[in-house]
Amino acid sequence: MFTTGRLIFIAFFVIAFIILMTLSYRKDSGNHQSYYKGAAKKVAIYGTIAIIVFVALRFLIAKLI
Repeated sequence: MFTTGRLIFIAFFVIAFIILMTLSYRKDSGNHQSYYKGAAKKVAIYGTIAIIVFVALRFLIAKLI
């Protein structure tokens, strides 16, 4: 299904992507602490609310049908 050239390209792309993302994260990690303080709590709260709403809607729709 995949040729040797494609497999080499995929391997090179994945390795380069991981290295560049790691370098970018390390370079930008100082800004994360000042600009995104408390963001993890907000994401967790809003994600939980979204899951609860979707589950409630599913049970409501299942009972109506």
